[in-house]
Amino acid sequence: MAWRGLWLLTVLLLAACTPDQDPDRADSHPVSYKRTELAGLPAWNSDRVSEALPALKRSCGKLRRQSDTASIAPAEIGGTVADWRSACDALSRLSDGSGDSAVRDFLSTWFDAYEVWAGKSEGLFTGYYEPELNGSLERREGFETPLLAKPSDLVLVNLGDWRTGLRGERIAGRLRSGRLIPYESRSEIESGALGSNAETLVWLDDPVDAFFLHIQGSGRIRLDDGRVLRVGYDGHNGHIYYPIGRYLVESGEIEREAVSLQTIRDWLHRHPDQMRGVMDRNPSYIFFRTINGEGPIGAQGVALTAGRSLAVDRRYIPLGAPVWLDVDYPDESGKPLQRLVVAQDTGGAIKGGVRGDVFWGHGPVAAEKAGPMAATGRYFVLLPKNLDIALKQ
Repeated sequence: MAWRGLWLLTVLLLAACTPDQDPDRADSHPVSYKRTELAGLPAWNSDRVSEALPALKRSCGKLRRQSDTASIAPAEIGGTVADWRSACDALSRLSDGSGDSAVRDFLSTWFDAYEVWAGKSEGLFTGYYEPELNGSLERREGFETPLLAKPSDLVLVNLGDWRTGLRGERIAGRLRSGRLIPYESRSEIESGALGSNAETLVWLDDPVDAFFLHIQGSGRIRLDDGRVLRVGYDGHNGHIYYPIGRYLVESGEIEREAVSLQTIRDWLHRHPDQMRGVMDRNPSYIFFRTINGEGPIGAQGVALTAGRSLAVDRRYIPLGAPVWLDVDYPDESGKPLQRLVVAQDTGGAIKGGVRGDVFWGHGPVAAEKAGPMAATGRYFVLLPKNLDIALKQ
C-alpha cells in the first residue's frame, strides 16, 4: 500500500490543508464514478455513523439556506440545491440523539453510493488538525512573531469566474494603476513591507509554530491571561506554496527516509541562524481572522467535526456531500479507517479525483493521528437518489 515513497508523502503532507494554494496538479487520469450498494460499503454495519450526524446537519443547514437554483460544484455530479433539499429536509427531522440505525436508514433512503476512480480506485489520504500555540495580544519579550489579518488592499481572484477551464484556480494581488500586480512574498512581508496595511491579530512565541500554522490554516492561540483565541484562514498572498522539506532533503540536511513534519520542525529549532532563510524559501503567506464560536471553519463555511470532516478536491467531490472512507490507516481505536465523513474543506495539496485529508480535531492526540498519516485508500461519494445526472444510467 505504498505511495511513491516517503518523500512525496511528506511533500504533500506539509502542503495539507491551507486553502487556495497551487502546487503541481494531479490530473493525469479522468475521474469516473461507479455505482455501488450502500449496504456493501466497508464497515457499513459497524461504523458509528451517528457520530457524523453533527457534520451532516451543519452541511445540510448551509445548503438549505441557499436558493434552489444555486449550483453545487462540480455541476456534472452536484446538481443544484433543489436536488439536495429533500434529503436535507429529511435529515433535519432526525433528532440530534438519533442512533446509528436511524442514520443508516436515512442514508439508505435518500442516497446512492459511487466509488470514485481516477485511473484506479486508490489514492493518497493524509490528516490535519487544529494546533494550539502560545500568544499575547501585546508585543513583548518572547512574543515577537506576528499573526497578520488580511490587508485591506489584498485582492483575491477566482479565475473560474471568467473561464470554466480555470475552475478552482485562484490568484491574489493588489491593484496599481488599474492593473492587478503580484503581492509581496513571505520574506518581504516578514521584513515589514506591508507597513500600516498589516494589522497584527496576536503575537506568537515561536516563529516555527507560526510557520506551520500557515500550513494548517487554522489554530487555537492560548493567551498569556489563560483565554483561548481561535484563528482561521482569511486569505493568502497568491504565491505558490513550496515545501521546505524538499529543500532540506535535496541539501542533505535530512535523510529522505527520515523527513517528516516533526523532523523538519526539529531541524528548524536546532538551526536558528538558518531557520528564517529556510522558511522564506516558501514564498506563500497566509492571513488570518478571529473566529467566534465553533471552529475551525472549513471551505464550505461550516465548523469542522473531529474525525468526521474531510478535505477534498472540490472539482470532483461536492462540498457538503457524505463520503465513505476505506483507508489503510488505524482509527482512534486501532481499527481500519472505514467510516462516514462529510466533505467540508479543501486544501492546497488536496488535488486529484481520489485524494482526501482527514480532520482529526485539536490537541496532542489529534496531532499524533494527523502528523504521520500518509495512507493509501479509496472513497465513495454519496449523492441524492433524485439527482438527475449522467451517472444515473
